[in-house]
Amino acid sequence: MKTSLIAFLFVLLLSSCRGKEFGSIERIDPDFDLIVNQNAKIEIIADGMDWSEGPLWVDSLKMLLFSDVPANTIYKWTPKNGKEVYLTPSGYTDTAKRGGETGSNGLLLNNSGRLILCQHGNRQIAEMESDLAHPLPNFKTIADTFQGKRFNSPNDACIRKNGDIFFTDPPYGLERNMQDSLKEIPFQGVYLVKPDGKVKLLLDSITRPNGIALTPDEKTLIVANSDKNRLRWYSYDIKNDSLTRGKIFYDATGVAGTQLGSADGLKIDKNGNIFATGPGGVWVFDRKGRVLGRFKIPVATSNIALTPDQKTLFVTADMYVLRIKLR
Repeated sequence: MKTSLIAFLFVLLLSSCRGKEFGSIERIDPDFDLIVNQNAKIEIIADGMDWSEGPLWVDSLKMLLFSDVPANTIYKWTPKNGKEVYLTPSGYTDTAKRGGETGSNGLLLNNSGRLILCQHGNRQIAEMESDLAHPLPNFKTIADTFQGKRFNSPNDACIRKNGDIFFTDPPYGLERNMQDSLKEIPFQGVYLVKPDGKVKLLLDSITRPNGIALTPDEKTLIVANSDKNRLRWYSYDIKNDSLTRGKIFYDATGVAGTQLGSADGLKIDKNGNIFATGPGGVWVFDRKGRVLGRFKIPVATSNIALTPDQKTLFVTADMYVLRIKLR
């Protein structure tokens, strides 16, 4: 009886959070006002997840998809019905029981409108074989090895117009992380996979590659490093299928550990402004790395989605999903 009462009160508490304002907005540069209205607010639209990640707005179905990584589940959110289970299992389909963060993480659509998943547990980039309106946990492997060795746990990805997928491969999905006996690749890579499945290693020098995004002209790749000792965003020029002229876009190592969160997922708008999860919430940079403002959020943030009209920002943040109507 006591347990049932606690569970009821917990559900009641979660329900009372939905639609409420959460956190605050810090305006650092006047140009921030060109991106975010003065009356913008951060609101909770979904809650109750273990660790929410990989938000993806699907405009054709007017729904937001997002991963709950430890729960091995993808949820969908719509304005009409709120949060509903969309797909399970989402990232680990083996029958052998294991711990760790096994579910899907980053989500994106390919040029055919199919759902592409970064699968922690299956350690691969995969395509859901069913259509978006009728999801089933049947997956086609796009890439799962480099030079015959299994990836660590693909984390986040972005796609360019020709169908090439860039993705990061930190160890977070392995049950024992860096110490896991099943880890086959000695580094944490950034890769490119071609539409024919050919995999190319682009970087092996970033200690914990995480969020990844292309600029609108597809000439620059931004990669987040979530290592607290080197908490940085890097930029690289793209030359054909290689990266050149790597540099530190912004270094936040000095504030690592002072606030919740790390350099995790990011998205770039059509004007080149970068919305990046980081310590204390979501950082907003212009294309030159100038901090314009921050969405200050009191829990760790993980990733971001933008609607095609660039008017709404969704943020996955620990047990929550947040919405910010920018303008």
